[in-house]
Amino acid sequence: MRKSSLKLTADYFGRVGESLSKHYTSLCADQTGAYGQEGKFSGPLKPMTFSIFEGQEPSQIIFQFKANPPAVTFELTGETDGIFKIEKDGLLYHTRVLDRETRAVHHLQLAALDSQGAIVDGPVPIIIEVKDINDNRPTFLQTKYEGSVRQNSRPGKPFMYVNATDLDDPATPNGQLFYQIVIQLPKINNVMYFQIDNKTGAISLTPEGSQVLDPIKNPYYNLVVSVKDMGGQNENSFSDTTSVDITVRENIWKAPEPVEIRENLTDPHPIKITQVQWNDPGAHYSLINKEKLPQFPFSIDQEGNIYVTQPLDREEKDSHVFFATAKDENGKPLAYPLEIRVKVIDINDNPPTCLSQVTVFEVQENEVLGSSIGIFAAHDMDEANNINSILKYRLVDQTPKVPSDELFLIDEYGGKVQLGKRSLKKQDSPQYNLTVEVSDIDFKTLCSLQVNVIDINDQIPIFERSDYGSKTLSEDTAIGSTILIIQATDDDEPFTGSSKILYKIVQGDTEGRLEVVTDPMTNTGYVKIRKPLDFETEPVTSIVFKAENPEPLVNGIEYNASSFASFELTVTDVNEVPVFPQQIFQANVSEDTAIGTKVGTVTARDPEGLTVSYSLKDNKRGWLKIDSVTGDIFSTAPLDRETESVYRVQVVATEVGGSSLSSTAYFHLVLMDVNDNPPRLAKDYTGLFFCHPLSAPGSLIFEATDDDQQSVRRPKFTFALGRESLQSDWEVSKINGTHARLSTKHTRFEEQVYDIPILINDGGQPPMEGIVSLSVTFCQCVDGSCFRPAGNQVGIPTVGMAVGILLTTFLVIGIILAVVFIRMRKDKVEDPQSPENKPLRS
Repeated sequence: MRKSSLKLTADYFGRVGESLSKHYTSLCADQTGAYGQEGKFSGPLKPMTFSIFEGQEPSQIIFQFKANPPAVTFELTGETDGIFKIEKDGLLYHTRVLDRETRAVHHLQLAALDSQGAIVDGPVPIIIEVKDINDNRPTFLQTKYEGSVRQNSRPGKPFMYVNATDLDDPATPNGQLFYQIVIQLPKINNVMYFQIDNKTGAISLTPEGSQVLDPIKNPYYNLVVSVKDMGGQNENSFSDTTSVDITVRENIWKAPEPVEIRENLTDPHPIKITQVQWNDPGAHYSLINKEKLPQFPFSIDQEGNIYVTQPLDREEKDSHVFFATAKDENGKPLAYPLEIRVKVIDINDNPPTCLSQVTVFEVQENEVLGSSIGIFAAHDMDEANNINSILKYRLVDQTPKVPSDELFLIDEYGGKVQLGKRSLKKQDSPQYNLTVEVSDIDFKTLCSLQVNVIDINDQIPIFERSDYGSKTLSEDTAIGSTILIIQATDDDEPFTGSSKILYKIVQGDTEGRLEVVTDPMTNTGYVKIRKPLDFETEPVTSIVFKAENPEPLVNGIEYNASSFASFELTVTDVNEVPVFPQQIFQANVSEDTAIGTKVGTVTARDPEGLTVSYSLKDNKRGWLKIDSVTGDIFSTAPLDRETESVYRVQVVATEVGGSSLSSTAYFHLVLMDVNDNPPRLAKDYTGLFFCHPLSAPGSLIFEATDDDQQSVRRPKFTFALGRESLQSDWEVSKINGTHARLSTKHTRFEEQVYDIPILINDGGQPPMEGIVSLSVTFCQCVDGSCFRPAGNQVGIPTVGMAVGILLTTFLVIGIILAVVFIRMRKDKVEDPQSPENKPLRS
C-alpha cells in the first residue's frame, strides 16, 4: 500500500470503520483497566490493546490516534516485525498477514512528535494480541508406535501412550486434541479390547480385553489411532492417524494352586508353602486376612514367598482363604488380589467321643429275634469320611446277664443294635446296661448304652366322657384361653410311649383355631384358643377329639369309639372394627402432578358387612383429600418434594351405622423429583478478595448446588459469565460437576469491588438456569488480608472527643468528693455527742 493511499478523509474513514467492525474485535483498555466502548475506531493517544485474528488480509486499518497540538505526527517502535505501520495522521494498520505461531503478542510503543521530531506525548504501550485460527493440522510424533500389555492387566490402567502436537493455541478449541481408536485388528465378535483416553492418548484395556486377551490365541494386535483438533467436535477439524502394534504377553500374576499342609507340623516355622509374582520387579506384596482371624498364621516377603508361621489345627479350622496383593511404590494396587487357598490335612489326633453320658433305647417286650432297637453313634473330630474318623463298634459287657449273656448285637461299622438271642420279658429284667467299645485306627473309647424293656401297647386310650356338651364363646376370646378340659386313660405301663396320650382334633376345626395341650403327668388335655374365633365364618361347629398313643398298637388292637369325644362350640358375634388389608399404603407420583389427580386408593372391610366411610387425619399441609365412599385419594394442592419428600397421612375407616367403630392405616405419598429449582451457590461467598495491585492473574473457587434430588445419572452443572462484556476481564472454567473457578484474565484492575454475575445451568430435563453474583474486592493487603484505613464511623467518638469525655468525668467525680468531704466536716461540728465535744475526765 502506498503511503499516499492511507491519507483518508473523515468520510472514507467512517465507511471503513463500518467494514472493520465485521472482521475485528478491538479491546481498548486504558491503564486503569476500564475498557472503551465497542465500535470505537479513533481516539486520543493512550495505552491500548487490540485483538486481531491471524490470517486476515493485510493493509487493514486497526485504529486512528488523534494528536493534540503541537504534535503533528507519530512514531511507532517495538516489535513491529515490519508488519505494523502508522501514518502521520495517526492511522495504525498492518501490511502483512499475521501469524500467531510466529508471534502471539506484539509489544509496540507509540509516541507523538512535533514538527521538529521531538516527543511531545508518550511513548505509550500498544499491545497487539494475535488471536488463533485453526490453521495447523495435528501431527503424531511417530508414524508407528509399539507397545506390550500383560494378559489380565487391570482395565483402564494405561500401558502406553501416543502423542500428537498442534501448533495452534492450546487454550482454544483449535489446539485441543481428541484421540480415538479407529480400527482394531483382529476385532472378534465386534468387541473392542482396547480403549484410549481421548485427551491424554493413554491406551489401556477394556473390561472385555482384560478378561479375553490370551497370548496363545492372539499374541499381536494392531490399532489405527486418529487425532483431531477442535476437540473432535467440529466437522471442519483437522486430523492425523498413526499405527500402534501391541504384543500380548503372558500374565504371571496368577493365583497359585491350592496348598495342602498337614496339621500340627513340628518342623521349625515359618515354612514356605507357595509363591506369587508380579509381572515387573519392584512390587510391594502384602496379605489380606478377610476372615478376620485373631491370629493370622501366614506371612509374605518382598519376593512374593508365602509362609505358614505356626502349626495349624484342622479341628479348629480345616481350610484358610486369604488374598495376596501387589502394590506400587505409592501404595496403589497394580492388579486384582490373588486368592490363596490352604487346606489343612488331617492326622489322627482325636479319640472317639460318646455323644452323651448314657444313650437310652427302648424295646417292647415280645419283640421278635433280630428286631432293631436303635442306632448307636459316637463322634470323632478328625476329618469326616477319612480313615482317621472311621469308627468300629463292639459290645464288651452286658448287665445283668439274665436270662443269658450276649442278648444284644451291634453292627461293627453301622452301630445298629439288635436282639441277638431271644425276645425280652420285662419280668426277667426291666433294664439292661451295655458297654460299647468305640475305636478308630489308633484310639479306643468306652460308652454306656441303656436298654429299657417296656410294656407292649395293647390297651387303647378311653375317654371318661364321649360328649362334653356345648360351649358358647364370644369371638374376641383371648388367644391362649383354656375353654375345655378333657380326660382319657390308658391301662398300659405308666409313663411309657404305650400309655402316653396325645389328643388330636379330627373334625370341626379346619382353620386350626383350637389346640389341645396334654399334661404329661396326668394325660389331662387342655383345649385352648390358638387363633382368633370368627363368628362370620364359623358361628357353630361340632368339634371331635381323638386320643391316641405315640407308640403303635400291637397287631390285632385298633382304636374304636371309646377313643373319640366331641363337644359343640358356639361363637357369638362381637362388633369389630373395619379391617385394612395392610397397614401402610404407598403411592409414587411426580411432584408436578396436577391438582385433582387421583394418586392412590385405600380399602377396608367391615367384618359385619357394614358400609365403611373414609377420612384423613394428620393432613397437615392439606395436599390430599379422600373420597369417603370409594377410598380414592386425590391431590388438592401443588406438591413439592423439596418441602416434604414423603407425605404421610392417616386414613380412618369408620363403619356407617352400628357403633361407628373405626380403625386407622397409613398412606405414604412418595414424591418423585422434577427439575424445578434453579441452581444457586452452595454457601454465602462473602469476603472474596484479591490483593491490589495484582502481580499475576488469580482465581477463586466456588461451588454450586440446587434443591432438586441429586442423582448419579443426572448431568452436572455448567458455568458461564452472566455478561459477555466481562469476558475480556474474567473467565469461568469448570472444575467438576459442582465446582468452578473464577479467574482474572489480566492484572489491570482498580482498587474497588466488582460484582461478577455467573450463569449456572443444571442440565436437567428441562434444564434450569440461575444467575448468581460473586462480589470480589481488589484491596491493599496486610499479612494476606484486606487493609482498610479506619474512618470516623457512626457512633464511635474521635480521639479528641474521647479525651474531653474522660476529663469531664474526672471533674464531676472531684466535685462529688469535695461536697461529701465538706458535709462530713459540718456534721462533726454540729453533733454534741461527738467525742470532740465531750469534756476530758481526770
